[in-house]
Amino acid sequence: MRRAEERDIPEIARLLYEVHDVHATGRPDLFVKGSRKYTDEQLKELLQDEKRPVFLSLEEEKTLGYIFCVLKEETDPSHVPMKTLYVDDLCVEKEARGRNVGRGLYEYACAYAKALGCYNLTLNVWALNDGAQHFYEKMGMKVQKIGMEIIF
Repeated sequence: MRRAEERDIPEIARLLYEVHDVHATGRPDLFVKGSRKYTDEQLKELLQDEKRPVFLSLEEEKTLGYIFCVLKEETDPSHVPMKTLYVDDLCVEKEARGRNVGRGLYEYACAYAKALGCYNLTLNVWALNDGAQHFYEKMGMKVQKIGMEIIF
């Protein structure tokens, strides 16, 4: 595991397309097929942001997966002040699934959050992604809140 750098953008982009395809297949009304969450330029900026670390799982120099994180601090006066590490995105390439790459990334992010004094680690998972939901439950995560919609 290591922190992503600008030189990693092509490999990160490859995986961004892969995870975006899952969303575009499951919710074509929301996601554009063949697109990705971040452009190369956005990735360049993001990788320089200390509050938005991206970690990679590598086998030699090949990227097997990534985890995008965001350090958040609760400032709403009606909430208890706390630091949270939010997982913005996690992807393991298809060929590496079942090899504990996702578990390694998740555990690395948890250790990072604890080292920063975070209260918790949070994330959102799309209802269409049963595999991801099952994975996070297996990691010990519990539902914190539920997002709902009505389509017109």
